[in-house]
Amino acid sequence: MVVDGECLCGYLRWTAVVDEASAETCNCTDCQVLSGSAFRVNVPVVNGEFRFLTGTPSTYVKTAASGNRRELAFCPTCGTSVFSRPESGRDGYFGLRVGSLRQKSQLVPQMQTWRRSALEWIDSIDSIPKYDGNDPV
Repeated sequence: MVVDGECLCGYLRWTAVVDEASAETCNCTDCQVLSGSAFRVNVPVVNGEFRFLTGTPSTYVKTAASGNRRELAFCPTCGTSVFSRPESGRDGYFGLRVGSLRQKSQLVPQMQTWRRSALEWIDSIDSIPKYDGNDPV
């Protein structure tokens, strides 16, 4: 599936080919911290078919719990996270961040990873009151 996305401020724009049947939520503590949320939704890029259309991202190399070094790309202006991939020149999982993709509603997670780090309330989130905008005050 061909997807496209952009950061919050519009400085970065990109396109990629992804495997929509492999979208997943990641509950690892790194994804919790980096997303500022309980988990992150990722989808793998197929055969490295990813390219920036505009802008140049900032990157940070993080050593994951597995010991693998991961390059994280984000907008240098607004901080929007774009991807995580193996350090330059290495093979491995290239995970595109789903939240900034135009096609995000079509990328339904098919699995959850790093469940041992999941916050306890994740499985009961459906019982929390829901509003179509801000809470009624």
